[in-house]
Amino acid sequence: MKNSSLLYRVLLILGLTLVAIVYLMPTLVTNLPQFWKDYLPTQRVHLGLDLQGGTHLVLSVDVDKALENTLDHDIEDLKKEAADAKVAIDGIERKGNRIVARIGSGDARTQFTDLVKERFPNLTVEDSSTEGGVATLQIAMTKREEQRVRDLALDQSLETIRNRIDQFGVTEPIIQREGTQDILIQLPGIQDPQRAKDLIGRTAVLEFKMLADVPDADDIIAGKKPVPPGTEVLKGAEGERVGGRAQRQQYLVQSKTQMTGDVVADALVRPATQMEGPYVALELNARGAKQFDTLTGANVGKRLAIILDNNVYSAPVIRERIGGGHASITGNFDIKEARDLAIVLRAGALPAPVHVAEERTVGPSLGQDSIRQGIMSFVVGGSLVFIFMLVYYKFAGVLADLALTLNILFLVAALSAFQATLTLPGLAGVVLTIGMAVDANVLINERIREELRLGKSARAAIAAGYERALPAILDTNTNSFLAGLILFQFGSGPVRGFAITLCIGLVSSVFTAVVVTRVVYDYLLTYRRLQTVSV
Repeated sequence: MKNSSLLYRVLLILGLTLVAIVYLMPTLVTNLPQFWKDYLPTQRVHLGLDLQGGTHLVLSVDVDKALENTLDHDIEDLKKEAADAKVAIDGIERKGNRIVARIGSGDARTQFTDLVKERFPNLTVEDSSTEGGVATLQIAMTKREEQRVRDLALDQSLETIRNRIDQFGVTEPIIQREGTQDILIQLPGIQDPQRAKDLIGRTAVLEFKMLADVPDADDIIAGKKPVPPGTEVLKGAEGERVGGRAQRQQYLVQSKTQMTGDVVADALVRPATQMEGPYVALELNARGAKQFDTLTGANVGKRLAIILDNNVYSAPVIRERIGGGHASITGNFDIKEARDLAIVLRAGALPAPVHVAEERTVGPSLGQDSIRQGIMSFVVGGSLVFIFMLVYYKFAGVLADLALTLNILFLVAALSAFQATLTLPGLAGVVLTIGMAVDANVLINERIREELRLGKSARAAIAAGYERALPAILDTNTNSFLAGLILFQFGSGPVRGFAITLCIGLVSSVFTAVVVTRVVYDYLLTYRRLQTVSV
């Protein structure tokens, strides 16, 4: 029975070692054979921003703006539902995070209140007052709906930013929520933070509007005449240079939006032609293709303004009905600007504005210095521990060093398997794990020494040493593991990197110190008839 138990433990250790080597191979070997890429893991140990260099951003999402946008949509829906139900309302508008409705008659007030309760469960009538025979109702979102909108705005922003960064071509980015309205972004290898910020933070509101066909458009744009109702003046994205300065052309457009960017299915960069530079070709979905076909068919000979973030990028003349769901955005683009615009349109618009709350850039030279110093501390600390155990505990120290080697192997392999990111604090966690792993072996060896001093045999001393040291080992490592979990749950990026390596290292150290070294002793006692213990 003991022999079979020993065999099972040996097979377990050999199996885990083999798995660890398999997961470490992609990190150690640059060019893996094709069969490995087809059937075996290819994840590498990821290096964090502080080791590789790059850009660190914390974006704050304006979730209050998302609430205002939702309330604006609710107002339009309320108007439509009230009109369909023939409920007369004198006016309805948003003031801050409240909807204010004014209703003249008492019957209309009751009908409108019932309408809100029946068809708008996300809204609640909080207060009402009457003055001069006109009732004013204060309508707000329910607490549950408000929290849902906030969470949805943050989650949608996170997903949109992740899509943009993925298409930006950054390898191994870190994108995660922080707090109630912040998003942490780390872009290893990116040394141009401004371009990253411009790409990530663009709201990308795409609209199609018709240019206003009025005889005095030039005077209106110049400010000589007032802007007619239902129209607005917008600036072009970029103008021609006159006298060494860029002057942006202005357009008088209809306020009504004919189409929006939600009908865009895909956006692709097309190369420059002899007549113009690179442009962005749009593929519209089925609904957008139908709308665009109707829009262009009804406005042949007129100009259609393509507007992104309230800037007119192009205003082509509609020569004929355009079917098939194809459109394009032209402008004074270079290839990089066209590519970034296509990424933003393809990834979707942000549901709420974002602004940079924190920004740091780590140069690659600093990252290399961090790696060199971290590895040096690891080598020096590990070597001192190895030498001390060999000198002080002799053969028992050899077993402790074997356990320590396997512990480091399992730790790094686990980082690769879980696709964790190794940061500078993570390297500190690895060095700390070495010390804590040896601590378990020290407890076991000192217990064995005590039993040998009492005159016990080698078998009895080893059994008692492990049995008496185990509770202390478990207590110490369990407390440290729980502390690591708390650090991971509530800490920021660097603290999490430390916590990950600490927790993985603690589990690995207990296994190697208690199981691996005990297997060697059991083998020597069973098959080599061990009589004395060198400890």
